[in-house]
Amino acid sequence: MTRAPAGSSAGGTSTTDGPPTAVGARLAGSSFLAACRGEAHERVPVWFMRQAGRSLPEYRAVRGPGSILDTVRDADLATEVTLQPVRRYGVDAAILYSDIMVPVGAIGFGVDIAPGVGPVVERPFSGPADLDRVRDLDPEADTPYVQATVRQLVAELDVPLIGFAGAPFTVASYLIEGRPSRDHACTKALMLGDPALFAQLLDRLATLALTTLRAQVTAGCSAVQLFDSWAGALSPADYRRHVLPHSRRVLEGVAALGVPRIHFGVGTGELLADMAAAGADVVGVDWRVPLSAARQRVGPGRALQGNLDPAACLAPWEAVARAARDVLAEGGGRGHIFNLGHGVLPETDPATLERLVELVHAFRPGGAGHGASAARAPQPRGA
Repeated sequence: MTRAPAGSSAGGTSTTDGPPTAVGARLAGSSFLAACRGEAHERVPVWFMRQAGRSLPEYRAVRGPGSILDTVRDADLATEVTLQPVRRYGVDAAILYSDIMVPVGAIGFGVDIAPGVGPVVERPFSGPADLDRVRDLDPEADTPYVQATVRQLVAELDVPLIGFAGAPFTVASYLIEGRPSRDHACTKALMLGDPALFAQLLDRLATLALTTLRAQVTAGCSAVQLFDSWAGALSPADYRRHVLPHSRRVLEGVAALGVPRIHFGVGTGELLADMAAAGADVVGVDWRVPLSAARQRVGPGRALQGNLDPAACLAPWEAVARAARDVLAEGGGRGHIFNLGHGVLPETDPATLERLVELVHAFRPGGAGHGASAARAPQPRGA
């Protein structure tokens, strides 16, 4: 694979106001970007959260042992992993291979990604003295490998590259709990018991997320996603009081860059209206809420992304196809990006995702063609 030098732009000139201009011209016909903006497009675009890695044998072949943070810090390897699902599946967007905990790890908070566990924090956040550990991020000094990966990717991709960051609440939950949690008890205890300190922490993490996203877009990303994976653990009232202002600051802070902004969380059916109010162009929906109901909650002027249950992809193909057609019918075509309701499960057969992309691309709202791919065998995609 021939790659542009790590410091180069994708055939154009990088600016501080957005992605390289040549990249924007090359992606002018992108169905993904059109759907994000509610514009007319020929087919429903599709990509998958956690499409880079997880279930791909070619990923396991190149990644090797060790933390995924080691892979993220290797720009050539992270570039290759990001490209693998685009080659295999023919998806309409790539998502940067990284992790929402990369920025806090880079500023020295003491974070690792433990295999089979997830983010673990050596010394969790517990009081005011820990605020000083959440310092500002200098992207070129702290995470140069991320920008290098983005520049290499946009030199090779002919689909948009999605950058991302962890939303303040979700990152805070890892820092406070010290590892993944089902009930987020320590996080909620701090939020309710010392709301002023909790707000200070989220404010610093909002700055971190905003700096991260701006650096990714400046390097060439054509869209961004803010992952608030665990916001669904909150009541609407707590979300509005303690979380919404900080997520809004992040999303509004990247608005001037002119790229679509996606906002996603898990179990957030009761929060969809509030998440839309945070300012994203696209609201991600998990599998628990029909897209027709989500559209009513989100309101006009925003696209939807989702929302096939990831576990459905473990079923026989006919069941997968039936569930996917239901999602497409609910989505209604325009202003809908097909995705899973969360990330690809490691047990997923890549051939199923290949066929799923074909089915989505064959779909035409109101026409018979949307089911044409259901009986077709998956065709291998060349590199």
